[in-house]
Amino acid sequence: MRKIKLIWDFRGPASKKTAEHHLIHLKEYININNLDITITGVENYGDMHNLAFMVVNESEMKPLRDALKPHRGQVYSEN
Repeated sequence: MRKIKLIWDFRGPASKKTAEHHLIHLKEYININNLDITITGVENYGDMHNLAFMVVNESEMKPLRDALKPHRGQVYSEN
């Protein structure tokens, strides 16, 4: 089963803290809704670009996308 990485991009000097804070809310959403999602995190692409993400099964992607409004998504590979 393919996995999809839902991504929220944050830019600017406060992007790291914003991405970290957004990840807190993603984890809260996962817990409140009893979702079986274990891959989440924050990635840094420099001082001015950070992102928060969560990895979901493709079959679960559409309702989560509609509820959480990620900026983008991509096929997830563990490599």
